Parts: sequence; C-alpha cells; structure tokens
Amino acid sequence: MLKRQNPSSPEHSRDPAADGGALSMSHNDSRSLLNLSQLVLSAGQIKPSPALKHSKITYFEVEIVDMQSKKQICIVDKVPPASTILDVKHKFHKACPQWYPSRVGLQLERNGPFLKDSVSIQSLAVSSIITLYFTDLGQQVGWTTFFLTEYTGPLLIYLLFYIRLSTIYDQVESRKNFRHPVVHLACFCHCLHYIRHLLETLFVHKFSEGHTPLKNMIKGCAFYWGFTSWIAYYINHPRYTPPSFGHKQVSYAALAFLMCEAGNHFINVALSHQTSSEGNKTCFPSPTYNPFTWLFLLVSCPNYTYEAGSWISFTVMTQTLPVGIFAFLMVIQMSLWAQKKHKLYLKKFYPEVRRKAAMIPIIF
Repeated sequence: MLKRQNPSSPEHSRDPAADGGALSMSHNDSRSLLNLSQLVLSAGQIKPSPALKHSKITYFEVEIVDMQSKKQICIVDKVPPASTILDVKHKFHKACPQWYPSRVGLQLERNGPFLKDSVSIQSLAVSSIITLYFTDLGQQVGWTTFFLTEYTGPLLIYLLFYIRLSTIYDQVESRKNFRHPVVHLACFCHCLHYIRHLLETLFVHKFSEGHTPLKNMIKGCAFYWGFTSWIAYYINHPRYTPPSFGHKQVSYAALAFLMCEAGNHFINVALSHQTSSEGNKTCFPSPTYNPFTWLFLLVSCPNYTYEAGSWISFTVMTQTLPVGIFAFLMVIQMSLWAQKKHKLYLKKFYPEVRRKAAMIPIIF
C-alpha cells in the first residue's frame, strides 16, 4: 500500500532558507554602513575652501579735517597698512575731485610740517583711525615746467633786444652807432648761461616731490624776465659805453665767466650722481680728478659759488649798473639757499661737511 503524504498548507509551512537569507542581508547592510563611517572618519576633517578664510589684514581709516575750520571733510576708509600719503591723496581726490593730489597738503598736526608723499600710513598710526589736517596748496606746476618757463623767457627776451627791434630803439641811431665786440660777446655769454640751465633741467637735475605752487613760478618769471629786459636794454643800446679798461677787462672777465659756467655744470652733474658705490645710499659728493670739483673741499654748495662767480664776471665784462644790481641780489639769494642746504648737509653728512663753508670758500 502506498502511504499518503499530507501536503503542507501554505499558511503553516515556513521556508528556513528564506528566514536565513533575510537575517544575512540585514547583517551585511549594518557592516557596510560601519565600514563607510570608518572610511569617512579616517579621511580627517573636511578643509574649508580658501574663499571662506577670513583676511587678517588690518585696515586704517583716515579722517581728513580742514586745518582752518577743524571740520571734517571726508573719511578715507579701508586704507591698507602699506599705503603712503600719496595713495591717500589719490583716494581723497576721488571723494573730492576739486582737489587733485599735487594741490593737497596733509599734516599730522595743525602747525606741523607737510607730510611727504612717500611717508607710509602705518608709521603714523597710533590707532585704527588717523586724523590728518588738510591745506589747499593752490594751483600747482611741475618743477620741470617751472624751470623751463623761468629760463626760456630770459633767453628769448635778450635776443629781442639784441636784434634792436624798431619798437625798442631808434632805427636811425642804431644804424649810425657801431656795436662794440663786447655787445656780441655779452649776447653769447648770456645765451650760453640760460641754454645750459635749460639742458640741465631736462637731462641732469633730479627733482623731488614734483610740484610747486603756480604763484612761485609767477614770482620767479617776474624777477628773471624783468631784470633780463633791463640788462638787455642797456647792453644793446646804441649809446652803450664799453668797459673802462678795454680789451683786457673784457677778456679776463669772459674767461672767468666761462670757467664758472663749466664748473657749475660739472658740480651739477656730480650732485645728480650723489649715491655711494655700495648701493642707493645717498652720500656727500667727493672731489674727482676733474679740477672743477675740487671746490667741494672748501664749500658744501659749490654750484652756488660758481653761479655767483658767473654773474660777477658778467658784471665786470659789461660794466653796467643793471647787471651789478642783479648780481648783488643773486649773491644774497644764493647765500640764503646755501645756508639752508648747508644745515641739512650737517645733519646728514656731519663728518664730511663739518669743516666746510656754505658758499664762500674759507680756508681753516
């Protein structure tokens, strides 16, 4: 007989493979999640993007105050520590366009000196807010423009008198009177003097700070142009009287004039190369093999000595009162400039200049 098997009903039958498979999958998922967590932790902390880093640069605020009224004009903010006074002037110009940088004078104290453009803001800072006093320096011109205008005028004015324009001299009298050779020599020396000044302005001199008030140029032009007109009128006049001692006086004076002009040029060239051989450090010029530079042994401002010698020689050569007055005023003015520069030299180069005079050679 065959045994009858009772099939199991679905609701009572249980598949052990299915239960075992479900437990196995749940265990694998947990292990995978644990491994992923350990992988993230072993990778270390996530570094922030460089763009999210905060800058540690400290900025300054510069308060611009009117020196007269003590009222605040503006505040220049976010000024980096490496900025200079010139940078502040440019930012101030953007805020107040009517005052361009060369017209702005800034002082740390009301009665203090004007700050140079090269001064750094960080050197002035006591706190994050810096107060500077503003002064309107007026309309400015560059030093090159200043000297070119001042020296071009005398050159052209003298030539106008030399050709004896009909509007200046009587033409009949001009044709009758013979011109003494000293008149031609004086024109040559006068033109040579100002041509040298013009060429040195363009190619030799090095100007600092770059600007000066326009009123100073007007004063300088009035002085030089006015005296040149007076001098040229007398020397080129048809009734001009030659020097008392004749040819010898003219020759010796002309030779002295040319030597002073040459000496002045070589001194200016030496001053333009006023740096030491070690680097960019400024040093007091020392005499070289050039004899014209040996005057450095006696005076600290030999360029003024030679300039005064040129005008004294020109006075002796022409023997005219206007030239003598002009030479006298020039000697006084240059002696004042020399004394001022000599004091600065004493502070900077004391051992080298302590036994020197300012402009007039004195043998100790």
